[in-house]
Amino acid sequence: MASHQILAGFHAVTARLRHAPDSIKEIYIETSRKDKRMQSLVDQAERQKVKIYAVNMERLDGLAKGVRHQGVVALAEQRQLAVNIHDVLDVVTEPVLLLILDSVTDPHNLGACLRTADAAGVHAVIAPKDRAVGLNATVQRVACGAADTVPYLMVTNLARTMRELKERDVWLVGTTDQAEQDIYQVDGTRSMAWVMGAEGDGMRRLTAETCDELVRIPMAGSVESLNVSVASAVCLYETSRQRLAAKR
Repeated sequence: MASHQILAGFHAVTARLRHAPDSIKEIYIETSRKDKRMQSLVDQAERQKVKIYAVNMERLDGLAKGVRHQGVVALAEQRQLAVNIHDVLDVVTEPVLLLILDSVTDPHNLGACLRTADAAGVHAVIAPKDRAVGLNATVQRVACGAADTVPYLMVTNLARTMRELKERDVWLVGTTDQAEQDIYQVDGTRSMAWVMGAEGDGMRRLTAETCDELVRIPMAGSVESLNVSVASAVCLYETSRQRLAAKR
């Protein structure tokens, strides 16, 4: 089972059933739960000929390893949407939009970032292997299916990947409280990547130095910074707004 991926909760399991049902080996559901939502999932699984096992809550808790599962857990193969950033860039025919997360290790933050990335039309999310969380069960649950639609690329050397993006004419915009310009001065209509650091320490020095431009999110209140998933949403939707306006 260690070589497989655990999907916990309705959103994660139904999204995988919708996008890659062949990758699911088995689904475990709570024996006593027979409501419409569970029946809908069972019907979907049966149509895809996926094995379903009714088990008790203790078994589900053991499978989910502490992740809230809502009475449903799936055992699935690891799924990779893209091998590297060039796989993504080579097929995109519009100005690319990427999200780079430097040192974001909280699975709840990553899940929320993936969910926002999917909603905002991001083509891929990039993170360094040594300073990031993988697509574990918590990320899958919080992402509400976005982990099956947005490529999440964990790279060995983030600065090198960023330089490769520059060579492909992707403009790198980092966010920091110390910048003079704000996000509304960024040209979001060109191919670009938003670069976000973790709360507290922010981006690492080399990451910030590799960016083409540094900007800040205007803060009118007393708090010093936003949660990284909220900050990502603010920046991505400003880009989305600009792109929609340019098409009108």
